[in-house]
Amino acid sequence: MNRPFILALGLLAASPVPVAAQETPETYLKRIEAIDDSGPAIHAVVAVAPPESLAIKNKGPLAGRAVLIKDNIETRDMPTTAGSLALKDNATGRDAPLVAKLRKAGAVILGKTNLSEWANFRGEHSSSGWSAVGGQTKNPYALDRSPCGSSSGSGAAVAAGMAWAAIGTETDGSITCPASVMGLVGFKPTVGLVSRTYVVPISSSQDTAGPMATSVADAALLLNAMAGSDPADPATADADRHKPDFTVGLGRVSLKAVRVGVLRRQAGHMSALTALFDAALADMKRAGAQVVEIDFEPDERLGEAEFTIMLHEFRVGIDAYLGDLPRPAPARDLAGLIAFNKAHAAEELRWYGQQTFEKALTTTDPAAYAKARADAQRLAGTEGIDALLRKYDVDVLVAPTTSPAWPIDPVLGDNFVDVGAGSLAAIVGYPHLSVPMGTVEGLPVGISFMAGKWDDAKVLRIGAGYERSRSATLTAPALRNWAQ
Repeated sequence: MNRPFILALGLLAASPVPVAAQETPETYLKRIEAIDDSGPAIHAVVAVAPPESLAIKNKGPLAGRAVLIKDNIETRDMPTTAGSLALKDNATGRDAPLVAKLRKAGAVILGKTNLSEWANFRGEHSSSGWSAVGGQTKNPYALDRSPCGSSSGSGAAVAAGMAWAAIGTETDGSITCPASVMGLVGFKPTVGLVSRTYVVPISSSQDTAGPMATSVADAALLLNAMAGSDPADPATADADRHKPDFTVGLGRVSLKAVRVGVLRRQAGHMSALTALFDAALADMKRAGAQVVEIDFEPDERLGEAEFTIMLHEFRVGIDAYLGDLPRPAPARDLAGLIAFNKAHAAEELRWYGQQTFEKALTTTDPAAYAKARADAQRLAGTEGIDALLRKYDVDVLVAPTTSPAWPIDPVLGDNFVDVGAGSLAAIVGYPHLSVPMGTVEGLPVGISFMAGKWDDAKVLRIGAGYERSRSATLTAPALRNWAQ
């Protein structure tokens, strides 16, 4: 794939072992050229920063660490496309505040990563990791299996050793699902802890950026740099008051006396997966945790309320984003995007449609939106996570994050299995951490840790405690198709 600003640095022999955290940007660029452009052609990276942006500034807690940014987050030196041809030339010349914070902390912003187009909010039967701009991202653990989405490229790039870490965004599962199926730590913070300014929006209630890394400590280090209040994003008004040093004590955290609430119904019925989950619970017990079984089933009305919220907020948010661009795009509102896709149907609509866009265009009833918001906050929060934490007197809720990766199928789309409880945290805007807990048939699976609003530091500490106690052997990406 030809990409902007790519440097001719020669090839690095493809290796299934990710490169070390302190590798230089040039080493990562060689690996991108070797396994993203060539070899297994993972298609995780869509743009590389210009040479002047790659200089290592030896200052700050992230000094010299190479970080990739999901391509729905603005960077001053590369276009921000959300995977859509309508935004392929969307060079705004501005950094999202979270990117500016990373640079200030010394990070080298290496490039932009592919994503499920429009963060997987365009139409039905989509294939995670596909965009018209970047093509289909592959899972480094099994090239013919899904990388999940929508932060597919961010996850695949880190899993394959193309950067020290990456930034994804999540509305519902878009950080934690790719992290789970590609053997990474993925953290969705409390909504409002990290600025969303100059991030292509889906839902103002649920959107947040978050770190994707190879350890909880690295994710916490990234979060330290990203978090904080932003006057342009009212949701972050209290962020500075809830921003400790998230890395403190992670290397020596204990699970003694920690009460872990097990969402047993959300573990599903796949025997190999539930056995892995039980082993993870046993690891935490040996480390001193008290495990409490919880029998819970979310209200079936929750999904409908969430969808109504997202449809309404997407229409409002995308119209505002497109209308505020410093350089006009071919589409200036949602109606324009729908028209653009129809005019470019061969490139944009071959695999799946834009039914969600069309439905969002007509979701305009403010009373229905207000009711859906109230219902969702009550069902996922007051009667969901908040009630479970209080009733069972537990510090955190756990479940498998999702199923192992399914085969990539652009014709029929994703084959999600009903495993996990991450939608609860997504809908109510609470923190959700996925940590690798092993593999099923060579395919990674994560375990989720969730708690209440602003409990980000607690979730990270407990996740780090599990990470230290984990008995499962983690494997390296195979960079080949899944083998039976």
